Amino acid sequence: MKKILLAFAVIFLICCCSQTKQLAASPDVETVLKNDTIRIANDSLQYEVIIIEPGFESWLATQKPRNYYSLLYLENHNIRFVTEYNNRVAQPYRYDPNLYEMRIDYSSTINYGYEVNYLLYHYFMYFQFRYKQRL
Repeated sequence: MKKILLAFAVIFLICCCSQTKQLAASPDVETVLKNDTIRIANDSLQYEVIIIEPGFESWLATQKPRNYYSLLYLENHNIRFVTEYNNRVAQPYRYDPNLYEMRIDYSSTINYGYEVNYLLYHYFMYFQFRYKQRL
């Protein structure tokens, strides 16, 4: 499988981004789209989410709208998904290392806001659907 399969990284670094189309968000959160890449960044918290997955954006457009789920619902699911995902990253002989390439740094003590939790939750749903995984 291609190295782009995982294509999801939460990185606590500030990266450069070329000219892109602004999607939506609160004033302190920047969400941008370029080809099949979605980037969400909040420079005040120094975090960013980058989703590089062919087809994710069009799949996301078919899902329930923002504000359908509560923030608490999304956070609880994301904690469970990230924990299982990171467990699989740590076991490359048991789980496909091409699917589980990088550890996701997600802390339940940090308030990432609705947009980040919404996109992370839907990425995990997309990941499970596309690669027939159960987290």
